[in-house]
Amino acid sequence: QVQLVESGGGLVQAGGSLRVSCVASGTIFNMHFMGWYRQVPGAQRELVAIISNSGSTSYADSVKGRFTISRDNAKNTVYLQMNSLKPEDTAVYYCNVKIHDGLRLNDYWGQGTQVTVSS
Repeated sequence: QVQLVESGGGLVQAGGSLRVSCVASGTIFNMHFMGWYRQVPGAQRELVAIISNSGSTSYADSVKGRFTISRDNAKNTVYLQMNSLKPEDTAVYYCNVKIHDGLRLNDYWGQGTQVTVSS
């Protein structure tokens, strides 16, 4: 079993900053990737940022230069620092981890945290 607990969402004005965090626990050895996705009503969930266990990162074009993903392997925690927030960043943000079970990478999801950016 894998548990992901997110925190740090909320309401912020455009141009402001927020940091969301996600702590993973349970059967999490071979946790290769940690990342953040977001979803707005009526749309597909989209990748925001992802970080490998070696620290390599990848970002959606829409957040490059504004968001920073990081992880603390000792704490099994991934962070997403969001700066210069825009109203279009408003979404439910989901933590995601990809764990290899010896055969394939499996996805696990947090419950989501709401981020609302007011104009």
